[in-house]
Amino acid sequence: MSGKLLYLVGASGSGKDSLLEGCRQRLQPSHCCFVAHRYITRALNIGGENHIHLSPDEFDMRASMGMFSMQWYSHGYSYGIGSEIDNWLAKGINVVINGSREYLQIAMHAYPNLIPVLVQVDEDTLHQRLTLRGRENEEEIVKRLNRHRQIVDSLPGNIQLIDNNSNLQEGVDTLLKLIESMAPDSVKPARSTH
Repeated sequence: MSGKLLYLVGASGSGKDSLLEGCRQRLQPSHCCFVAHRYITRALNIGGENHIHLSPDEFDMRASMGMFSMQWYSHGYSYGIGSEIDNWLAKGINVVINGSREYLQIAMHAYPNLIPVLVQVDEDTLHQRLTLRGRENEEEIVKRLNRHRQIVDSLPGNIQLIDNNSNLQEGVDTLLKLIESMAPDSVKPARSTH
């Protein structure tokens, strides 16, 4: 018995953290799914993600002891997905993670049951969100958008899409429907025929 790994990717500013938080609040035992927290060397008060903060030394110690099933370095920070997800997947529990687009190919090789999910936002909306966030200047934002375009072009053809251009609740609903469709038959919620 093996669970599926829903691997969310999307540009910075696409709203992955908000989608995952909305999803966390509505998950039920019948979904048979957990949203994994990321371990990051970024302080808790930077960015909106509900992550577990580790100092660089703590991160390196955990990495050297095999405590991460995935890890990568991006924009000056180390990111890890804890090895607890392997236990969950082995028990048939599905797992959703906020993944790195650059790490996706490695993850797909390591997890045959991985389902890539792209959080889609059009470039104008993305540019506006990044500007409002105020973490980067215009040149850095343009670089991010160019990088995002290149990475999207290289994504696998079987990728699932979640439109997060407008109403966050609609995006959360779409993600939950995807999670429900992948719940094991023994725990799938009964659907109304009305």
